[in-house]
Amino acid sequence: MSTANTSFDALIIGGGPAGLSVATGLVRQVYKVAVFDSGVYRNAPSKHMHNLAAWDHKSPAEFRSTARQGLLDRYADLVQFVEKQVDVAKKTDSGFEIVDADGITWTGRKLFIATGWEDLFPNIPGYSECWTKGIFHCLFCHGYEDRGKSSAGVLGMNFSGSSPMALHLARMVLRLADKAVIYTNGGDSLGEQIKSDLTATGTGGAKSRITVDNRKIMGLSMKSTDSSSIVIKFEDGSEVVEGFLAHGPMGQINGPFAEQLGLELTPTGDIKTEGQMFETQVKGVFAVGDCATMMKAVSQAIGMGCLAAGAAAAQLGVELA
Repeated sequence: MSTANTSFDALIIGGGPAGLSVATGLVRQVYKVAVFDSGVYRNAPSKHMHNLAAWDHKSPAEFRSTARQGLLDRYADLVQFVEKQVDVAKKTDSGFEIVDADGITWTGRKLFIATGWEDLFPNIPGYSECWTKGIFHCLFCHGYEDRGKSSAGVLGMNFSGSSPMALHLARMVLRLADKAVIYTNGGDSLGEQIKSDLTATGTGGAKSRITVDNRKIMGLSMKSTDSSSIVIKFEDGSEVVEGFLAHGPMGQINGPFAEQLGLELTPTGDIKTEGQMFETQVKGVFAVGDCATMMKAVSQAIGMGCLAAGAAAAQLGVELA
């Protein structure tokens, strides 16, 4: 195993918005950082990203490229991008070591986990082919461009498989479509709970515009290549077409680093952080972005990276004084 000649003030695993935000903050305080980018991004299937000021309805790939080039143009002596997967991360007496896919060891005083999140799709034929095209996990990120539909659906299972979450998504759907249908995929008890909760809490308009369908889904497919309309086929052979489907699948953090470093996870599977600066219970290890929050969005990731960089800079200022 070879060892890199250069050590860094901070090692950043992840080249998405969170990792790029960390790098931007630290170089502004003249700290040397290495950003490791595996090339795996949660929003890679999306052509556009939304709900981010100055970058609304623009390419996620162009966002990353622009942010990286900006860092290289102004701070080339302080930032290094490494286009490699990281396999191992560990704490040492002097800080941290990581080992990349080529077996090269890199050292740093601080370590940032910004590896993102992997969506785990339900076992419904055609689901993955419809993801981001007609199935939307976030109606701030998607949906506005497809507004005005007569009807759109909510898939009431997995992360959106509770009555409160399914109804929350359904009410968001109603901002974009005339009616919302919650499909429980055979979840009769969930369907009854949704109906009960809707009766107890819904306004007259919502009660009439939100309905429940408990039929078992056999498959999903896109109606065409130029719209978000999605075909839902049921076990009884019948089909319906919805303007789109809102659904929050389950998921998991990318990479083995939480286990390797002994980091705690939250009940939802995110890396647990302390306070408002996103340091983990292992001092000097910060977790930012989708891997460390239920609120998985680009704007959230950028904010987390900025705050964590500030906390790390404060620690480094004391340690290196």
